[in-house]
Amino acid sequence: MNKKIIHARAPAVSLGLRILIGIISLGLFIDATCAGAEVPGAGIYQPGALKPTDSESKIKVGDKAPEFTLPAVSGEKISLSQYRGRKNVVISFVPAAWTPVCSQQWPGYNIAQELFEKNGAVLLGISVDNIPTLYAWTKEMGKLWFPVLADFWPHGAVARAYGVLRSDGVAERALFVIDREGIVRYADIHDINEMPRLEELVRVLERLPK
Repeated sequence: MNKKIIHARAPAVSLGLRILIGIISLGLFIDATCAGAEVPGAGIYQPGALKPTDSESKIKVGDKAPEFTLPAVSGEKISLSQYRGRKNVVISFVPAAWTPVCSQQWPGYNIAQELFEKNGAVLLGISVDNIPTLYAWTKEMGKLWFPVLADFWPHGAVARAYGVLRSDGVAERALFVIDREGIVRYADIHDINEMPRLEELVRVLERLPK
């Protein structure tokens, strides 16, 4: 498996969180071998196996996170800077709307909302799709508790700033954890065909000041 992960070792996840993670793992957080299955009711496009990673990583742990302001499906504009000094931020880049793994990854974070809140973190979902496409897609997935942002124009500018824009114009499947001071504490540029494991993300969040 060809994936690039940059992170520090973290303490074991608490028992309660491990139980919840186990429930999620049995449900929406499934292996890539099953990730091609369609979400019921959704017209999911099947792209087939893709090159695991196709970008040059620009962000390292300890770097200052690039600032951005993007439109959200909700109609507001969201800036990374608005959380400075208030919240830890998890950025979830996904490749494209209406694709199999993405259509399971974000609804899975719905189940895990408590894990983010307990660790003083907000989640921002970013895709290079436009607002109408993201509106239709998120409506099909069901209500998401976190903002979904369109990195559509200039196309993929934020994904490019984070070093996760692929040569075909979509983003890598990537996670970044940014602390209250705007410093990157974790970066996972994942195999695009697979779902990132929630437990690894929670371990990182538990290390950060609440």
